[in-house]
Amino acid sequence: MESSQAFLDRAFVTLQRSDPIPKLLPQVRLGRMPKDSPALAAIISSWLDAFVNVLKDGRSVLDREGVVRLDPNPRIAVLVEAGILDENHAPVQAVRQAWAAARDAAETRSAAR
Repeated sequence: MESSQAFLDRAFVTLQRSDPIPKLLPQVRLGRMPKDSPALAAIISSWLDAFVNVLKDGRSVLDREGVVRLDPNPRIAVLVEAGILDENHAPVQAVRQAWAAARDAAETRSAAR
């Protein structure tokens, strides 16, 4: 069985590939890319989907610390504050639900020990 750290190492690589914050958020802030750009929407959608998949895959292996390190809420907050995402957007809620489920699974495994 894969360790929590090994899973995290793979997860971070996966999530960094489509993360909109490092390259696209500055473009939006500088006015070079509109907030409603279809390309930006596609990249954010891909990133949110990847986050859900990572969290679902990690439910059986992540420990509490690993789940905390994958908390999507700070990154989502940055995108909401920039006006790129809406708090009530269904994919945002899906990521938050997937994170809560991963957190609950880690808590359950921890309590069983």
